[in-house]
Amino acid sequence: MRKKMVARFMSLIMAGVLAVGMLAGCGSGASENNDSGRRHSRQETEVQGAGGDADIADGGGSDPAMWVTDATDDVEWDSMNGYAMEAPMAAAEAYYDYGYEEIPYNTEEYSTLEENPYMSVALSPLSTFSADVDTASYANLRRMITSGYTAADIPSGAVRTEEMLNYFTYDYNGPKKGEPFGVTATISPCPWNENAELLVLGLQTEAIDFSEAPDSNLVFLIDVSGSMYDENKLPLLKQAFGMLIDNLGEKDRVSIVTYASYNEVVLEGVPGSEKDTILEALNGLEAGGSTNGGEGIMTAYALAEKYFIKGGNNRIILATDGDLNVGITSQSDLHDLVEEKRESGVFLSVLGFGMGNYSDTRMETLADYGNGNYAYIDSLSEARKVLVEEMGATLVTVAKDVKLQIEFNPAVVSEYRLIGYENRMMAAEDFNNDEKDAGEIGAGHSVTVVYEIITCENAENTGNELRYQNTQLSDLALNSDEWMTLSIRYKEPDGDTSKLLEYPIGADDYTEKPSDDFIFAAAVAEFSMALRGSEYLGDGSYEDILDMLDDIDLDDEYKEEFYNLVDLIRIQENF
Repeated sequence: MRKKMVARFMSLIMAGVLAVGMLAGCGSGASENNDSGRRHSRQETEVQGAGGDADIADGGGSDPAMWVTDATDDVEWDSMNGYAMEAPMAAAEAYYDYGYEEIPYNTEEYSTLEENPYMSVALSPLSTFSADVDTASYANLRRMITSGYTAADIPSGAVRTEEMLNYFTYDYNGPKKGEPFGVTATISPCPWNENAELLVLGLQTEAIDFSEAPDSNLVFLIDVSGSMYDENKLPLLKQAFGMLIDNLGEKDRVSIVTYASYNEVVLEGVPGSEKDTILEALNGLEAGGSTNGGEGIMTAYALAEKYFIKGGNNRIILATDGDLNVGITSQSDLHDLVEEKRESGVFLSVLGFGMGNYSDTRMETLADYGNGNYAYIDSLSEARKVLVEEMGATLVTVAKDVKLQIEFNPAVVSEYRLIGYENRMMAAEDFNNDEKDAGEIGAGHSVTVVYEIITCENAENTGNELRYQNTQLSDLALNSDEWMTLSIRYKEPDGDTSKLLEYPIGADDYTEKPSDDFIFAAAVAEFSMALRGSEYLGDGSYEDILDMLDDIDLDDEYKEEFYNLVDLIRIQENF
C-alpha cells in the first residue's frame, strides 16, 4: 500500500510539473514550437517516471486514493488558469499538515455504464441514439488524472466517450443553407483493430456572435450549502459567473436564486448592464447549511417563467457539487421534476464544481431531462472556455430533441459497434416519435460519433458465425456504393414537430489517409477504452495513442493538454 501511495504522490508532483509546462506552452504561436515542446515533455516525463520511490512517512489507515482526491484542496493553484502551479511543495505540505488518515472519505457518485457491444446488421440494421454535447466527463477526468489517479482508480461510469470527444473542436463542414447542421463523414482503418474500419461522423452548427444572439433571461441557481465551502467550489463559482456577466447587456435579465437548508431569491430580473449590482449580490454569497436543491429548482423555474422572453434565451444555470441531502434527492424524483418543468420552454444547464462528494449522476440527470447541457468547472480556464469562448454553444439552443439513426447496408457492413453514447441509446421506433425527448445542440456546437465497423469482406476474420448473410438483399443494397444512411430528426428551439434530414455515407467517404481531425477523434476514443479497460481495445495502448498524436498537428491548447494527460496516465500506469 505504501508503495502505491508513494507512486501516486510522485504522480501528483509530475502533474504539477506537466501543468506548468502546458501553461507555459499555451499560445506560443507556431505549431513547430508546440510540437517540439510536446515531444520534449514526453521525453522529460519518461526520465521523471524512472525516478523511484520518494521518502514519505506512512500515515496509515486510509485508502491512498482518498488522500490523492482531497490533497489537491490545499494545492496552491493559479485561479486564473487552473491546475497546480506549485503542486510539488503544496502537495507535500498538504500531506504532512493533514496526516494521511485524516482525509475525508470520498463519496463521489457515478452511474454504471456497460459498453455497447458489436451488433449484427442482419439482426439490428438500425442504430438509434440521442445527440449529446455535454463535456463534463473529460474535464472531470482531467481533474482525476492530474490529481494522481490511475486508470484503476477511475470509476468506469466517469468515462463517457461522447463527452470526451465533444470537448474538442474539429474542422467539420458547416451547415448548408436552410439546415442547422453540417455533416462530415470519414471511414478509414481502425487503429486498434486490424479487422475493423472506423467511422468518424461529425455534426456542426453555425457559431454566432453572442452580442447578436437573442436576448437572455438567465436565472443563476447557486448551491450555497456547507459542502460548497471549498476554494474550488463557491469561490471559483463566483469568479466563473463573473466572466459570464461581463458579456451580458441591457436587454438581458439576470436573477439569482440560492439554496441550502432553504432557498432564497437574492436578485430578481436585473438588467445585464447593471453589472455592479449583479456582482455585489454574487460576491456576497456564503456557504453553510444542508442542501435542499429541489425547492431551489422550483423557485428558479418560477422566476424564469415570470421574466420569460418570447423568442429569447430562457435558461436556468445550476451551479453545484450535486450533493443534495434534503427534500428531493433521488435521480428519479429529480428526473420527474425537471421533465415536467421543461414544458415551460425554459432550458436547464448544469455546471459541476468540486471533488470528494461530487454527484455526477444527479447533475447529468438534471441536464439531460432539463433540455440543457452539462459541464464540469475545475478552474477559471475551464470557466472561460465554457462561459466565454463557447458562450453561444452553452447558452443558445439552435436545435432540440436531436436524434440520430444510422441504417447500415447489409451488403457492405456485417457488424458495427457505437463507441460511447451508452446512456443515450434509444429504441428504433422512438426515432419517429416526437413525444420522446432527446438532446439539445447549441450555436457553434459540434457532435462527434465514432463507430467500429466490420465489413462483409472482413467478417470471416472475426471468428463470428453469421446466420443471415445469405438472406436475399435488395437491388439497392447490392448495387449501391452506400455503406449506410444517416438520418437526423430535430425540432426548432420553440417547435413541437420534428424535421428529417438524410445523408448517405459510403465508398466516397473512405480513405487510407484520414485527416488530423479523424486521427485525433480516434485517439480520444481509444483513450476512453484504455481508461475503462475495454474488452474491445485490441492492440490499443497509451503508447499507441501518443504515437498517433505525434503524427498530427495539435492545433490548439486543449488538444496539446490531451496529449499530456495521456502521457501522464501512461507514466502512472508504469509505476
